[in-house]
Amino acid sequence: MTPAGWSPTSWQSRPAAQQPVYPDPAVLQSALAHLSRLPPLVTSWEIENLKRQLAEATRGERFLLQGGDCSESFEDCESSAITKKLKILLQMSLVLVHGGRRRVTRVGRFAGQYAKPRSADTEKHGDTMLPSYRGDMINRAGFSVAERTPDPELLLRAYERSALTINFIRALVDGGFADLHHPEYWELDFVEKSPLAAEYTRMVESIGESLRFMETLAGSTVGEINRVDFYTSHEGLHLPYEQAQTRQVPRRPGWYNLSTHFPWIGDRTRALDGAHVEYFRGIANPIAIKIGPSVTPDAAVALAERLNPAGEPGRLTFIHRFGAKHVERCLPPIIEAVQRRGLPVLWCCDPMHGNTETTSRGIKTRRFDNITFELEASFRLLKAAGSHLGGVHFELTGDDVTECIGGACGLTEADLTKAYRSQLDPRLNYQQAMEMAFLLARLMAQSRG
Repeated sequence: MTPAGWSPTSWQSRPAAQQPVYPDPAVLQSALAHLSRLPPLVTSWEIENLKRQLAEATRGERFLLQGGDCSESFEDCESSAITKKLKILLQMSLVLVHGGRRRVTRVGRFAGQYAKPRSADTEKHGDTMLPSYRGDMINRAGFSVAERTPDPELLLRAYERSALTINFIRALVDGGFADLHHPEYWELDFVEKSPLAAEYTRMVESIGESLRFMETLAGSTVGEINRVDFYTSHEGLHLPYEQAQTRQVPRRPGWYNLSTHFPWIGDRTRALDGAHVEYFRGIANPIAIKIGPSVTPDAAVALAERLNPAGEPGRLTFIHRFGAKHVERCLPPIIEAVQRRGLPVLWCCDPMHGNTETTSRGIKTRRFDNITFELEASFRLLKAAGSHLGGVHFELTGDDVTECIGGACGLTEADLTKAYRSQLDPRLNYQQAMEMAFLLARLMAQSRG
Protein backbone atom coordinates (compact mmCIF):
# COMPACT_ATOMS: atom_id res chain seq x y z
CA MET A 1 0.00 0.00 0.00
CA THR A 2 1.11 3.57 -0.70
CA PRO A 3 2.24 5.32 2.51
CA ALA A 4 0.14 8.22 3.75
CA GLY A 5 1.07 11.54 2.19
CA TRP A 6 3.33 9.99 -0.42
CA SER A 7 3.28 10.45 -4.18
CA PRO A 8 5.99 10.09 -6.84
CA THR A 9 6.46 13.86 -6.62
CA SER A 10 6.29 14.35 -2.83
CA TRP A 11 10.10 14.29 -2.60
CA GLN A 12 10.12 17.66 -4.39
CA SER A 13 9.04 19.41 -1.19
CA ARG A 14 12.14 18.15 0.66
CA PRO A 15 15.79 19.24 0.45
CA ALA A 16 17.44 17.20 -2.30
CA ALA A 17 21.19 16.64 -2.04
CA GLN A 18 23.55 15.85 -4.92
CA GLN A 19 21.21 17.08 -7.66
CA PRO A 20 22.66 18.75 -10.77
CA VAL A 21 21.63 22.27 -11.75
CA TYR A 22 20.40 22.41 -15.35
CA PRO A 23 20.70 25.71 -17.24
CA ASP A 24 17.28 25.35 -18.92
CA PRO A 25 14.51 23.77 -16.78
CA ALA A 26 12.16 23.60 -19.78
CA VAL A 27 14.59 21.35 -21.68
CA LEU A 28 14.90 19.15 -18.59
CA GLN A 29 11.12 18.80 -18.27
CA SER A 30 10.85 17.90 -21.95
CA ALA A 31 13.41 15.11 -21.56
CA LEU A 32 11.69 13.79 -18.41
CA ALA A 33 8.30 13.80 -20.14
CA HIS A 34 9.81 11.75 -22.96
CA LEU A 35 11.41 9.38 -20.45
CA SER A 36 8.13 8.86 -18.59
CA ARG A 37 6.47 7.57 -21.79
CA LEU A 38 9.16 5.02 -22.60
CA PRO A 39 8.67 1.33 -21.68
CA PRO A 40 9.85 0.17 -18.24
CA LEU A 41 13.23 -1.54 -18.01
CA VAL A 42 12.15 -4.17 -15.47
CA THR A 43 8.85 -5.71 -14.39
CA SER A 44 6.97 -5.79 -11.11
CA TRP A 45 7.03 -9.59 -10.94
CA GLU A 46 10.82 -9.60 -11.27
CA ILE A 47 10.95 -7.06 -8.45
CA GLU A 48 8.68 -9.15 -6.24
CA ASN A 49 10.74 -12.29 -6.95
CA LEU A 50 13.88 -10.44 -5.85
CA LYS A 51 12.15 -9.24 -2.69
CA ARG A 52 11.27 -12.85 -1.80
CA GLN A 53 14.88 -13.89 -2.33
CA LEU A 54 16.15 -11.04 -0.16
CA ALA A 55 13.72 -12.13 2.55
CA GLU A 56 15.36 -15.56 2.38
CA ALA A 57 18.77 -13.92 2.70
CA THR A 58 17.51 -12.01 5.75
CA ARG A 59 16.65 -15.39 7.33
CA GLY A 60 20.06 -16.84 6.45
CA GLU A 61 18.76 -19.13 3.71
CA ARG A 62 20.41 -17.30 0.82
CA PHE A 63 23.31 -14.92 0.16
CA LEU A 64 23.33 -11.65 -1.82
CA LEU A 65 26.19 -11.05 -4.24
CA GLN A 66 26.02 -7.50 -5.59
CA GLY A 67 28.76 -6.07 -7.75
CA GLY A 68 29.84 -4.06 -10.76
CA ASP A 69 31.48 -0.82 -11.82
CA CYS A 70 31.68 2.20 -9.54
CA SER A 71 30.04 4.14 -12.36
CA GLU A 72 29.12 2.85 -15.79
CA SER A 73 30.17 4.73 -18.90
CA PHE A 74 28.33 5.00 -22.20
CA GLU A 75 31.53 3.99 -23.96
CA ASP A 76 31.54 0.60 -22.20
CA CYS A 77 28.03 -0.29 -23.35
CA GLU A 78 29.29 -2.94 -25.74
CA SER A 79 28.98 -6.72 -25.82
CA SER A 80 32.46 -7.64 -24.61
CA ALA A 81 32.36 -5.39 -21.54
CA ILE A 82 28.86 -6.53 -20.56
CA THR A 83 29.75 -10.19 -21.01
CA LYS A 84 32.82 -9.81 -18.80
CA LYS A 85 30.74 -8.26 -16.01
CA LEU A 86 28.28 -11.12 -16.22
CA LYS A 87 31.05 -13.73 -16.30
CA ILE A 88 32.83 -12.53 -13.18
CA LEU A 89 29.60 -12.43 -11.14
CA LEU A 90 28.63 -15.90 -12.38
CA GLN A 91 32.05 -17.30 -11.51
CA MET A 92 32.01 -15.69 -8.07
CA SER A 93 28.50 -16.99 -7.37
CA LEU A 94 29.52 -20.51 -8.39
CA VAL A 95 32.35 -20.40 -5.86
CA LEU A 96 29.96 -19.16 -3.16
CA VAL A 97 27.32 -21.80 -3.87
CA HIS A 98 29.91 -24.58 -3.92
CA GLY A 99 31.91 -23.48 -0.88
CA GLY A 100 29.27 -21.67 1.14
CA ARG A 101 26.51 -24.25 0.58
CA ARG A 102 23.92 -21.53 0.19
CA ARG A 103 21.84 -20.27 -2.71
CA VAL A 104 23.08 -16.99 -4.14
CA THR A 105 21.13 -14.02 -5.49
CA ARG A 106 23.10 -12.23 -8.19
CA VAL A 107 22.57 -8.48 -8.51
CA GLY A 108 24.59 -6.47 -10.99
CA ARG A 109 25.61 -2.95 -10.17
CA PHE A 110 24.85 -2.06 -13.79
CA ALA A 111 22.16 -1.17 -16.38
CA GLY A 112 21.63 2.22 -14.71
CA GLN A 113 24.67 3.10 -12.58
CA TYR A 114 25.36 6.25 -14.60
CA ALA A 115 25.23 8.86 -11.81
CA LYS A 116 27.67 9.39 -8.95
CA PRO A 117 27.62 11.61 -5.85
CA ARG A 118 30.57 13.93 -5.43
CA SER A 119 32.18 15.43 -2.37
CA ALA A 120 32.30 18.87 -4.05
CA ASP A 121 30.01 20.58 -6.55
CA THR A 122 32.93 22.06 -8.46
CA GLU A 123 36.39 21.06 -9.62
CA LYS A 124 39.34 23.36 -10.27
CA HIS A 125 42.16 22.88 -12.76
CA GLY A 126 44.60 25.75 -12.68
CA ASP A 127 42.52 28.92 -12.70
CA THR A 128 39.44 27.26 -14.21
CA MET A 129 36.53 26.22 -11.98
CA LEU A 130 33.83 23.97 -13.48
CA PRO A 131 31.04 21.71 -12.21
CA SER A 132 32.23 18.28 -11.03
CA TYR A 133 31.76 15.29 -13.28
CA ARG A 134 28.70 13.47 -11.90
CA GLY A 135 28.45 10.52 -14.26
CA ASP A 136 27.54 10.05 -17.90
CA MET A 137 23.81 10.57 -17.37
CA ILE A 138 24.44 14.10 -16.11
CA ASN A 139 27.53 15.57 -17.77
CA ARG A 140 30.76 14.53 -19.46
CA ALA A 141 34.18 13.75 -18.05
CA GLY A 142 36.15 16.20 -20.24
CA PHE A 143 37.15 19.46 -18.59
CA SER A 144 35.39 22.17 -20.61
CA VAL A 145 32.32 24.31 -20.04
CA ALA A 146 30.32 22.42 -22.67
CA GLU A 147 31.31 19.00 -21.31
CA ARG A 148 30.68 19.79 -17.65
CA THR A 149 27.33 21.55 -18.15
CA PRO A 150 24.49 19.16 -17.15
CA ASP A 151 22.64 18.03 -20.28
CA PRO A 152 19.06 16.61 -20.00
CA GLU A 153 19.49 14.63 -23.22
CA LEU A 154 22.00 12.44 -21.37
CA LEU A 155 19.12 11.11 -19.24
CA LEU A 156 17.62 9.59 -22.38
CA ARG A 157 21.00 8.21 -23.40
CA ALA A 158 21.33 6.60 -19.96
CA TYR A 159 17.91 4.99 -20.32
CA GLU A 160 18.84 3.67 -23.77
CA ARG A 161 22.20 2.27 -22.61
CA SER A 162 20.49 0.68 -19.60
CA ALA A 163 17.91 -0.95 -21.84
CA LEU A 164 20.59 -2.26 -24.20
CA THR A 165 22.57 -3.66 -21.28
CA ILE A 166 19.73 -5.41 -19.51
CA ASN A 167 18.27 -6.82 -22.72
CA PHE A 168 21.63 -8.28 -23.72
CA ILE A 169 22.04 -9.83 -20.26
CA ARG A 170 18.53 -11.31 -20.47
CA ALA A 171 19.33 -12.75 -23.88
CA LEU A 172 22.55 -14.31 -22.61
CA VAL A 173 20.91 -15.80 -19.53
CA ASP A 174 17.80 -17.07 -21.32
CA GLY A 175 19.96 -18.49 -24.11
CA GLY A 176 21.86 -20.77 -21.72
CA PHE A 177 24.96 -18.65 -21.11
CA ALA A 178 24.56 -19.32 -17.38
CA ASP A 179 24.09 -23.08 -17.86
CA LEU A 180 25.97 -24.95 -15.12
CA HIS A 181 26.64 -27.71 -17.63
CA HIS A 182 28.91 -25.30 -19.52
CA PRO A 183 30.78 -23.03 -17.07
CA GLU A 184 33.61 -22.92 -19.60
CA TYR A 185 31.48 -20.28 -21.36
CA TRP A 186 32.28 -17.95 -18.46
CA GLU A 187 36.06 -18.12 -18.60
CA LEU A 188 37.84 -14.84 -19.25
CA ASP A 189 40.86 -14.63 -21.52
CA PHE A 190 43.30 -14.17 -18.64
CA VAL A 191 41.81 -16.77 -16.26
CA GLU A 192 44.96 -18.90 -16.48
CA LYS A 193 46.97 -16.07 -14.90
CA SER A 194 45.12 -16.34 -11.60
CA PRO A 195 46.82 -18.22 -8.75
CA LEU A 196 43.35 -19.68 -8.06
CA ALA A 197 42.79 -20.94 -11.59
CA ALA A 198 43.62 -24.55 -10.72
CA GLU A 199 41.33 -24.54 -7.66
CA TYR A 200 38.52 -23.02 -9.71
CA THR A 201 38.99 -25.60 -12.49
CA ARG A 202 38.85 -28.47 -9.98
CA MET A 203 35.67 -27.04 -8.49
CA VAL A 204 34.02 -26.73 -11.91
CA GLU A 205 34.96 -30.30 -12.76
CA SER A 206 33.54 -31.50 -9.45
CA ILE A 207 30.26 -29.72 -10.08
CA GLY A 208 30.10 -31.19 -13.59
CA GLU A 209 30.65 -34.69 -12.27
CA SER A 210 27.93 -34.21 -9.64
CA LEU A 211 25.46 -32.98 -12.27
CA ARG A 212 26.19 -35.90 -14.57
CA PHE A 213 25.78 -38.34 -11.67
CA MET A 214 22.40 -36.88 -10.66
CA GLU A 215 21.18 -36.86 -14.25
CA THR A 216 22.24 -40.47 -14.73
CA LEU A 217 20.23 -41.45 -11.68
CA ALA A 218 17.22 -39.37 -12.71
CA GLY A 219 17.39 -40.34 -16.36
CA SER A 220 16.84 -36.73 -17.38
CA THR A 221 18.41 -33.27 -17.25
CA VAL A 222 18.38 -31.63 -13.82
CA GLY A 223 15.91 -28.77 -14.05
CA GLU A 224 16.45 -25.10 -13.35
CA ILE A 225 20.22 -25.11 -13.72
CA ASN A 226 20.42 -24.08 -17.36
CA ARG A 227 19.63 -20.49 -16.39
CA VAL A 228 19.83 -18.23 -13.33
CA ASP A 229 17.93 -15.22 -12.11
CA PHE A 230 19.83 -11.99 -12.58
CA TYR A 231 18.85 -8.61 -11.22
CA THR A 232 20.00 -5.02 -11.66
CA SER A 233 20.70 -2.28 -9.15
CA HIS A 234 21.89 1.31 -9.06
CA GLU A 235 22.04 4.23 -6.69
CA GLY A 236 18.77 6.14 -7.01
CA LEU A 237 20.61 9.44 -6.98
CA HIS A 238 19.03 11.51 -9.77
CA LEU A 239 15.50 11.82 -8.41
CA PRO A 240 13.83 13.33 -11.51
CA TYR A 241 15.11 10.35 -13.54
CA GLU A 242 13.83 7.87 -10.94
CA GLN A 243 10.46 9.62 -10.75
CA ALA A 244 10.02 9.44 -14.52
CA GLN A 245 10.22 5.63 -14.37
CA THR A 246 7.99 5.26 -11.28
CA ARG A 247 4.63 3.77 -12.19
CA GLN A 248 1.61 1.81 -11.08
CA VAL A 249 1.08 -1.58 -12.68
CA PRO A 250 -2.09 -3.65 -13.30
CA ARG A 251 -3.24 -5.97 -10.50
CA ARG A 252 -0.63 -4.82 -8.00
CA PRO A 253 -1.02 -2.10 -5.37
CA GLY A 254 1.44 0.73 -4.92
CA TRP A 255 4.12 2.27 -7.11
CA TYR A 256 7.21 0.62 -8.56
CA ASN A 257 10.47 2.13 -9.74
CA LEU A 258 10.73 0.25 -13.03
CA SER A 259 14.18 1.55 -13.98
CA THR A 260 15.83 -1.13 -11.80
CA HIS A 261 15.02 -4.02 -9.51
CA PHE A 262 16.99 -2.87 -6.47
CA PRO A 263 17.71 0.86 -6.01
CA TRP A 264 19.72 2.14 -3.07
CA ILE A 265 20.24 5.39 -1.16
CA GLY A 266 23.84 6.54 -0.78
CA ASP A 267 25.55 7.50 2.46
CA ARG A 268 25.60 11.15 1.34
CA THR A 269 21.85 11.33 0.66
CA ARG A 270 20.33 9.39 3.57
CA ALA A 271 19.05 12.40 5.56
CA LEU A 272 15.90 11.25 7.36
CA ASP A 273 13.89 14.29 6.25
CA GLY A 274 15.58 14.59 2.87
CA ALA A 275 14.20 14.06 -0.60
CA HIS A 276 15.79 10.66 -1.21
CA VAL A 277 14.35 9.01 1.89
CA GLU A 278 10.97 10.58 1.07
CA TYR A 279 11.03 9.15 -2.44
CA PHE A 280 12.26 5.70 -1.40
CA ARG A 281 9.73 5.24 1.39
CA GLY A 282 6.91 5.09 -1.13
CA ILE A 283 8.15 2.69 -3.82
CA ALA A 284 7.37 -1.03 -3.61
CA ASN A 285 10.84 -2.23 -4.69
CA PRO A 286 13.21 -3.83 -2.25
CA ILE A 287 15.57 -1.01 -1.32
CA ALA A 288 18.94 -0.58 0.32
CA ILE A 289 20.63 2.22 2.18
CA LYS A 290 24.37 2.79 2.57
CA ILE A 291 25.47 3.53 6.14
CA GLY A 292 28.93 4.78 7.07
CA PRO A 293 30.79 5.80 10.26
CA SER A 294 28.75 8.98 10.70
CA VAL A 295 25.45 7.13 11.23
CA THR A 296 24.37 6.64 14.85
CA PRO A 297 22.39 3.65 16.13
CA ASP A 298 19.35 5.89 16.68
CA ALA A 299 19.64 7.25 13.14
CA ALA A 300 19.87 3.73 11.71
CA VAL A 301 16.75 2.67 13.60
CA ALA A 302 14.88 5.81 12.50
CA LEU A 303 15.78 5.12 8.86
CA ALA A 304 14.65 1.50 9.12
CA GLU A 305 11.34 2.52 10.65
CA ARG A 306 10.77 5.27 8.09
CA LEU A 307 11.64 3.09 5.07
CA ASN A 308 10.01 -0.15 6.25
CA PRO A 309 7.29 0.74 8.77
CA ALA A 310 5.39 -2.51 8.14
CA GLY A 311 8.47 -4.63 8.87
CA GLU A 312 8.22 -6.43 5.53
CA PRO A 313 10.96 -9.08 5.18
CA GLY A 314 13.19 -8.49 2.16
CA ARG A 315 12.16 -4.86 1.90
CA LEU A 316 15.23 -3.22 3.48
CA THR A 317 18.95 -3.89 3.23
CA PHE A 318 21.61 -2.03 5.21
CA ILE A 319 24.79 -1.86 3.13
CA HIS A 320 27.35 -1.00 5.79
CA ARG A 321 30.59 0.64 4.70
CA PHE A 322 32.57 1.57 7.81
CA GLY A 323 36.10 0.77 6.69
CA ALA A 324 38.67 -1.47 8.35
CA LYS A 325 39.48 1.23 10.92
CA HIS A 326 35.91 1.74 12.13
CA VAL A 327 33.92 -1.46 11.56
CA GLU A 328 34.59 -2.97 15.00
CA ARG A 329 33.54 0.27 16.70
CA CYS A 330 30.56 1.20 14.52
CA LEU A 331 28.81 -2.02 13.53
CA PRO A 332 27.99 -3.70 16.91
CA PRO A 333 25.94 -0.84 18.44
CA ILE A 334 23.88 -0.54 15.24
CA ILE A 335 23.22 -4.29 15.19
CA GLU A 336 22.13 -4.13 18.82
CA ALA A 337 19.82 -1.15 18.26
CA VAL A 338 18.15 -2.78 15.24
CA GLN A 339 17.73 -6.10 17.04
CA ARG A 340 16.31 -4.41 20.13
CA ARG A 341 13.52 -2.95 17.99
CA GLY A 342 12.92 -6.26 16.19
CA LEU A 343 13.49 -4.73 12.74
CA PRO A 344 13.99 -7.13 9.79
CA VAL A 345 17.16 -5.92 8.06
CA LEU A 346 19.43 -7.71 5.60
CA TRP A 347 23.03 -6.97 6.59
CA CYS A 348 25.25 -6.50 3.53
CA CYS A 349 28.93 -5.51 3.74
CA ASP A 350 30.43 -3.00 1.31
CA PRO A 351 34.13 -3.31 2.16
CA MET A 352 35.19 -1.01 -0.66
CA HIS A 353 33.99 2.54 0.02
CA GLY A 354 35.22 2.86 3.60
CA ASN A 355 38.69 1.75 2.56
CA THR A 356 39.44 4.24 -0.21
CA GLU A 357 42.73 6.10 0.13
CA THR A 358 44.94 8.32 -2.02
CA THR A 359 48.57 7.50 -2.70
CA SER A 360 51.43 9.99 -2.49
CA ARG A 361 51.10 10.39 -6.27
CA GLY A 362 47.43 11.39 -5.95
CA ILE A 363 45.95 8.07 -7.19
CA LYS A 364 42.83 6.71 -5.49
CA THR A 365 43.17 3.07 -4.49
CA ARG A 366 42.04 0.44 -2.01
CA ARG A 367 44.15 -2.16 -0.21
CA PHE A 368 43.10 -5.79 -0.52
CA ASP A 369 44.08 -6.47 3.10
CA ASN A 370 41.76 -3.73 4.38
CA ILE A 371 38.90 -5.04 2.25
CA THR A 372 39.32 -8.58 3.58
CA PHE A 373 39.68 -7.34 7.17
CA GLU A 374 36.33 -5.53 7.02
CA LEU A 375 34.65 -8.58 5.50
CA GLU A 376 36.02 -10.94 8.12
CA ALA A 377 35.13 -8.54 10.93
CA SER A 378 31.56 -8.17 9.63
CA PHE A 379 31.05 -11.94 9.62
CA ARG A 380 32.51 -12.23 13.12
CA LEU A 381 30.62 -9.30 14.67
CA LEU A 382 27.24 -10.30 13.27
CA LYS A 383 27.68 -13.91 14.35
CA ALA A 384 28.65 -12.77 17.86
CA ALA A 385 25.41 -10.75 17.98
CA GLY A 386 23.34 -13.81 17.03
CA SER A 387 22.77 -12.61 13.48
CA HIS A 388 24.55 -13.20 10.16
CA LEU A 389 26.03 -11.39 7.21
CA GLY A 390 23.57 -11.87 4.36
CA GLY A 391 25.37 -10.24 1.46
CA VAL A 392 28.29 -8.32 -0.01
CA HIS A 393 28.54 -5.28 -2.27
CA PHE A 394 31.69 -4.92 -4.40
CA GLU A 395 33.01 -2.52 -6.96
CA LEU A 396 34.70 -4.86 -9.40
CA THR A 397 35.33 -5.53 -13.06
CA GLY A 398 35.99 -8.50 -15.30
CA ASP A 399 38.87 -6.55 -16.86
CA ASP A 400 42.55 -6.98 -16.06
CA VAL A 401 42.91 -3.56 -14.43
CA THR A 402 45.40 -2.34 -11.82
CA GLU A 403 43.38 -0.16 -9.43
CA CYS A 404 43.49 -1.90 -6.02
CA ILE A 405 46.72 -2.80 -4.21
CA GLY A 406 47.48 -6.33 -3.00
CA GLY A 407 45.90 -9.73 -3.35
CA ALA A 408 47.56 -12.90 -4.59
CA CYS A 409 48.44 -11.14 -7.84
CA GLY A 410 50.76 -8.91 -5.80
CA LEU A 411 49.83 -5.48 -7.19
CA THR A 412 51.84 -2.67 -5.63
CA GLU A 413 51.47 1.10 -5.65
CA ALA A 414 53.97 1.22 -8.51
CA ASP A 415 51.69 -1.01 -10.60
CA LEU A 416 48.64 1.26 -10.41
CA THR A 417 49.46 3.26 -13.51
CA LYS A 418 49.80 0.16 -15.74
CA ALA A 419 46.07 -0.29 -16.36
CA TYR A 420 44.15 2.20 -14.22
CA ARG A 421 40.95 2.77 -16.20
CA SER A 422 38.30 3.87 -13.71
CA GLN A 423 37.18 7.48 -14.04
CA LEU A 424 36.10 7.55 -10.40
CA ASP A 425 36.63 4.78 -7.82
CA PRO A 426 39.14 1.89 -7.92
CA ARG A 427 37.76 -1.61 -8.57
CA LEU A 428 38.87 -5.16 -7.85
CA ASN A 429 40.19 -6.79 -11.00
CA TYR A 430 39.28 -10.31 -12.10
CA GLN A 431 41.97 -12.10 -10.09
CA GLN A 432 41.27 -10.09 -6.94
CA ALA A 433 37.51 -10.65 -7.29
CA MET A 434 37.97 -14.42 -7.62
CA GLU A 435 40.28 -14.47 -4.62
CA MET A 436 37.62 -12.55 -2.71
CA ALA A 437 35.00 -15.13 -3.72
CA PHE A 438 37.08 -18.01 -2.32
CA LEU A 439 37.60 -16.08 0.91
CA LEU A 440 33.87 -15.42 1.15
CA ALA A 441 33.06 -19.07 0.59
CA ARG A 442 35.33 -20.03 3.49
CA LEU A 443 33.78 -17.39 5.73
CA MET A 444 30.28 -18.54 4.81
CA ALA A 445 31.22 -22.15 5.60
CA GLN A 446 32.70 -21.12 8.97
CA SER A 447 29.64 -19.03 9.84
CA ARG A 448 27.45 -22.15 9.65
CA GLY A 449 29.37 -23.71 12.51
